[in-house]
Amino acid sequence: MTTVPARVPDPRVRRLAGTLYAYAFLCDFILLYPLYALLFSDTGLSVGQISSLFIIWSATSILLEVPSGAWADAFSRRLLLCLAPLLAGAGYALWVLAPSYPAFVVGFVLWGAGGALGSGALEALVFTELDRLDAAGRYARTMGRAKTAGVLGALTSIGLAGPVLAVGGYPAVGAASVLACLLAAAVATRLPEHRDTAPPDVAGEDGDDPGWLASLRAGLAEARADRRVRAALLLVPAVATVWGALDEYTPLLARDTGVAQSTVPLLLLLTWLGVTLGGLLTAPAERLSTRGYAGLLVVAAVTLAVGAGLRQPAGFVLLGVAFCAFQIATVLADARLQTRIAGPSRATVTSAAGMATDLAIIAVYGGYGLLAGAGGNALAFVAAAVPYLIVAIWLLTSRDARRPGRSVAVTVRPGSAR
Repeated sequence: MTTVPARVPDPRVRRLAGTLYAYAFLCDFILLYPLYALLFSDTGLSVGQISSLFIIWSATSILLEVPSGAWADAFSRRLLLCLAPLLAGAGYALWVLAPSYPAFVVGFVLWGAGGALGSGALEALVFTELDRLDAAGRYARTMGRAKTAGVLGALTSIGLAGPVLAVGGYPAVGAASVLACLLAAAVATRLPEHRDTAPPDVAGEDGDDPGWLASLRAGLAEARADRRVRAALLLVPAVATVWGALDEYTPLLARDTGVAQSTVPLLLLLTWLGVTLGGLLTAPAERLSTRGYAGLLVVAAVTLAVGAGLRQPAGFVLLGVAFCAFQIATVLADARLQTRIAGPSRATVTSAAGMATDLAIIAVYGGYGLLAGAGGNALAFVAAAVPYLIVAIWLLTSRDARRPGRSVAVTVRPGSAR
């Protein structure tokens, strides 16, 4: 199938997109993001304690990822998107009102729970609403621009965090972060949600099963039974995991180039710009065939390896190109999954992909530590390019690659997802 020809979108599509962009911006407009590690350190936490907080955060997200997707399918996706920033905001408030290790633990549990509630529910709601408006072909570009809005929110928060901290300290930074969460929840109430009553196969026979448990079973059953859904589900972590984990280590790679500490943020800005541009280029990239998509991964892998292997500041220009390509590939992988899900448990299947990504990222963290410890950060970055070459080979040998004219982010027939 081919993508839907470009046309002026329905006003309802524009309203949905505008609300989504505002929500994405506010969810990442958190002034505590660049400062919370300093807050932990200033409170007296050791590096080991800080690391344990990150583990608790990841574990919470993993445990709740799939169940929360089932809740979104069984009840209300919009409701979960309202609750997600509220939980995170409660955690941020706790951090600045009672800074201590127990408070930080509870805050990360709340933040992880909020992230799990939003993961899967957002993608499912946006795709379902676009499909209802016969605009499923706009999903990839819409989500790409939403990710760009999120990046812009994060960049804005980074720019404002320092001045706000200087004026009002951590309480002011925390208050601004909580306010952003409250505004995000308010914006989420403006998201449309048109849902039919759950069909019998989701509601459970004779009402024996709770709706969320039946949704969970239905979603997992679809992923097991449909080879195309399973392949699309696996492609999401295969593309998103490695570069998502590498983002945490780019400051170390930048410092290893020999630049002054104050120059490190400027190098990181190149990767952020790449991610931003990638979100904006998703629309033209929708036309890529499966072979073209595999070629995109090869370009990303090569520029990643060469950029890191240079061990020079100029290499970050190539890293920016790589991150741009990775962002495009990640959005298109999500679009591929959404178009292949036919059952009502869309958020559940999407959350399963998110959980697989979270689990794989933990493995990447461990592998990176071993490689970087043995040969340095540049070696670890170069090695991280190899999995993408393997994924590209897998795609080139797949059935879709042997079907000319097929785009990687195919669209469904209007209304087929409802």
